[in-house]
Amino acid sequence: MDNTEKQMDKKERAKERREKRRQEISLIRSIPYSDHQRWWSAETIAVVTGANRGIGFQIAHQLGLHGLTVVLTSRETAVGEESAKVLQEGGLKVVFHQLDVTDQESIDTFCSWIKENYGGIDILINNAGFNHNIGSENSVEFAEKVIAINYTGAKNMIKAAIPLMKPNTAGACIVTVSSRLGRLNGRKNRISDDALRQQLEDADALSEELIDGTVNKFLEQVKDGSWTTGGWPQNNTDYSLSKLAVNAYTRLVARELAGRPEGEKIYVNCYCPGWVKTAMTGWAGQVTPEEGADTAIWLSLLPDMRISGKFFAERREIHF
Repeated sequence: MDNTEKQMDKKERAKERREKRRQEISLIRSIPYSDHQRWWSAETIAVVTGANRGIGFQIAHQLGLHGLTVVLTSRETAVGEESAKVLQEGGLKVVFHQLDVTDQESIDTFCSWIKENYGGIDILINNAGFNHNIGSENSVEFAEKVIAINYTGAKNMIKAAIPLMKPNTAGACIVTVSSRLGRLNGRKNRISDDALRQQLEDADALSEELIDGTVNKFLEQVKDGSWTTGGWPQNNTDYSLSKLAVNAYTRLVARELAGRPEGEKIYVNCYCPGWVKTAMTGWAGQVTPEEGADTAIWLSLLPDMRISGKFFAERREIHF
């Protein structure tokens, strides 16, 4: 067997394993939560950003089906209201509010409205995201927008949500939709600067300055055209780096919140939904939006959470 055949064989086996896992999860999903597992009620408030379509819409839909009150948000009011209406007509407790995660004023307005109407939130799902490239394209024309939505927007939402998190014996929960493309040690798609990679790997020494400095350095190189030799991820560079930053920030916040007392715990994690058939992938993905939403639902509703600062895919922990 030559190398090409070996690689094909390896790919086939990996594909089989993924398919088997998808079937397992499909089976698990069909088993309802028992009464003693259900720590939530209709009074439990879940906020989902970028939820007018795709994975975000499915997350809002599934949380609604589990009986929570869901605040569906999107940047554009008309499409968000329309999506919320679809779920309301299905009998779910879903409300809409406009939210642009790249606009601090919009975030502040939203948080004031939440406080006034609900007193706080129990779950935040950071799903709002943007990717300009499809397939093997690797343009950085929209790099600033990609970083602003995927990293800075998610970061500012987490900061704004922490004071709103309601005390709860089960603990409050923040889940950010990320991607395996942002792994520090992905075999094919990683930062080639060993010293920087080691700094970003060190969860105890991670700082917001380091993460911001990393993305800002990349954006400066985009402006002067030197990014191609900067040692950044080779595939989908701006998107990959935005998700690498999200993953690093998840670990940083988990560390900062670790000392909160019982009853006021906040668990912060991120996950990769896989390559999902949505507008963002040009409908070329292999995973349905329902499947892409599954790990977010699982992490949000875990009866005894106690997990923080981790990265997941298909309900399993994976390496950063």
